[in-house]
Amino acid sequence: MIAFSKNVVAIVGGLCVIRVFSANLGMNTRHFLSLFDLTATELSQVLRRAAELKALQRRGERHTPLPQKVLGMVFEKASTRTRISFEAGMAQLGGSSIFLSPGDTQLGRGEPIEDTARVLSGMVDIVMIRTFEHSKVERFAACSRVPVINGLTDHNHPCQLLADMQTFIEHRGEVRGRTVAWIGDGNNMCNSYLEAACQFDFQLRIAVPPGYEPEAGLLRRAADRVVLLRDPLAAARNADLIATDVWASMGKEAEQQRRMRDFAPYQVTAAIMAQAKPDAIFLHCLPAHRGEEVSAEVIDGPQSQVWDEAENRLHAQKALIEFLMLGGDAESRASA
Repeated sequence: MIAFSKNVVAIVGGLCVIRVFSANLGMNTRHFLSLFDLTATELSQVLRRAAELKALQRRGERHTPLPQKVLGMVFEKASTRTRISFEAGMAQLGGSSIFLSPGDTQLGRGEPIEDTARVLSGMVDIVMIRTFEHSKVERFAACSRVPVINGLTDHNHPCQLLADMQTFIEHRGEVRGRTVAWIGDGNNMCNSYLEAACQFDFQLRIAVPPGYEPEAGLLRRAADRVVLLRDPLAAARNADLIATDVWASMGKEAEQQRRMRDFAPYQVTAAIMAQAKPDAIFLHCLPAHRGEEVSAEVIDGPQSQVWDEAENRLHAQKALIEFLMLGGDAESRASA
C-alpha cells in the first residue's frame, strides 16, 4: 500500500481520487469511488482474491477475518443485488451490516454530508453508498475516517465492473488486449467500462445513438483504447465480450418512451452476437428487460453469463472489503 503523510485529494480525468489519513486508525484510509482509486496491479490482486474467496465458499470453508466489524450501507437508490451482495458478503467475512434506507437518512438534507460522514465513520468500520450524484460520495469520503465504497452513482458503477471482469476472466481468461463492445446507453455502466478499458488494458467499442454518449472526459482519457460508433453491428464485429444495460436507468423513467424509440436499433440480438467471436460472452448488470435492450434469445442463451456475473458481485466485493480493511494482510489470513 502506498503511504501518504497527509490528506491527498487529486483530480484525475475529472474524477476525485481521495485518500484520507486517519489519526484514529494510524493508517491511510483507502476509498473505492472509481476504478482509478486502485492501481491496475491492485485491481488484479482484488480479482485474484475474489476467485479465491469464491473457491473457499464453494468448498464450504469458513473465512471470517472481520469479526465484530460493521458495514454501514447508505441507500438513496434502491437495489436488490447491491444490498444482498454487500450484506451477505459482510456476514460471510464475520462482520455485520446496517441498512439505511432513503427514509433513514437523506444525504445533504437536514444535515450536511460532511457531518453525516464524520458521525457514521465514528460508529462503523466501512461504508457503502448507493446514490444519485457522484459528488455526494466524494464529499462523504473526504470527511470519512473509514473506507467508503461507491455502490453506484449516476456517474459510475465500479463494483459492477469488478464482477464483470471477474466473470470474463473465469470464462475466457485474461482480458488484457481483448475487444469489448458496449451497446446501448452511454450511462454510468458505460463510463465504468471506459475506466476498465484504461485499468485492464482492453479495446472498447461503444455503439450509442447521437446524444447518448458517455462522459467526454473519460472518452478523452481512454482515447487510445476506445472507438465511438453508431452501428452496433460494427461495434460487435470480432468482439470477445458484448455488454449492455437498461435503456432508461433509475431516475430517467420519464424519458422512457423517447429512449425506446432512440435505442430500438441497439437491442442486443442474435444477429449482433453473430458478429462477435464464436466464444464471445454476453453480460448485463441486471435487472434486464427482455425485448428491449436485449432479446430473450441472447440473455437466456448459451453465450450469456449474466448469472455468474450477478453472483460475482458477492465475491468481488468481499475481496474489495478485505483489501480496503486489511490491505496486504488479507491473503495471509485466508485460513483464519
